[in-house]
Amino acid sequence: MTSTETSYALTRPAYIDQSHLVVKDLAAVSGFYQKKLGLSMLEKTASGEVLGVAGLPLLTLTTDSNAREAPRNAAGLFHTAFLMPNRIELARWLRHAAHNNVAIEGASDHLVSEAIYLSDPEGNGIEIYADRPHESWKFHPDGMVEMATQRLDLQALYNSAPEDTWTGMADGTAIGHIHLQVGDIPQADAFYRDVLGLKVMARYPSASFFASGGYHHHLAANIWNSRGAGTRADHMTGLSDYKIRFNDKETLNKAVSKLDELEIKSEKRDGGVFLKDPWGIGLTLSA
Repeated sequence: MTSTETSYALTRPAYIDQSHLVVKDLAAVSGFYQKKLGLSMLEKTASGEVLGVAGLPLLTLTTDSNAREAPRNAAGLFHTAFLMPNRIELARWLRHAAHNNVAIEGASDHLVSEAIYLSDPEGNGIEIYADRPHESWKFHPDGMVEMATQRLDLQALYNSAPEDTWTGMADGTAIGHIHLQVGDIPQADAFYRDVLGLKVMARYPSASFFASGGYHHHLAANIWNSRGAGTRADHMTGLSDYKIRFNDKETLNKAVSKLDELEIKSEKRDGGVFLKDPWGIGLTLSA
């Protein structure tokens, strides 16, 4: 069964396109994303692999013999969030997980979405989620979206899955958002809101949620484990960089001119503009 719905998250002026992790055991981590999550191998490179869905690259894994394990309190990845095209696909993945000993660490109803949490073999956080129809989301007068963290009824979700053969993640699956560990929330706001032009859509204690075009969040940043964290060291495992793709050239140009104005170092790379956030996490802005 395939689904070709384009998720609301991806139709906004900007959205998250791809994520890149540095890992120590490439075979183990890649095997996990393929067998447990249902991504397909798209490309082998000298230093790693590119995984995705229906030919669309989502996750690059590279290995670095000098890589040392990132401490739990370092800035970097909190989780990569894989967005299913609909609730049925989330239920089908849950059914697959239940029958294949996939260890689930948590599950939440966020009002705007239903989410399941787990980690890869090297401790990189993963969220697998489906959005509720955006027409049902509630917004506050200031434009922020109503989100909460409530218990998700996994049994009810499991029961809604069709009893068919699961053949991997469905066409239309994407990275809906990336959630980061950072050192300081005001600094994150200053960068993601004031420099990149994303809007703060929600706040939790010690976390901000940023988005483009009224989505609940394309990026989140928290200090739950990483308060006061400085710049990431080179040759560290975990999140190396990610891509923000712009559907709207004007939004991209505005972000790039802001980088120039503030003299934030950037370079042209891979058909986009590459830079690092205040914690040394790389990102590429591209049209």
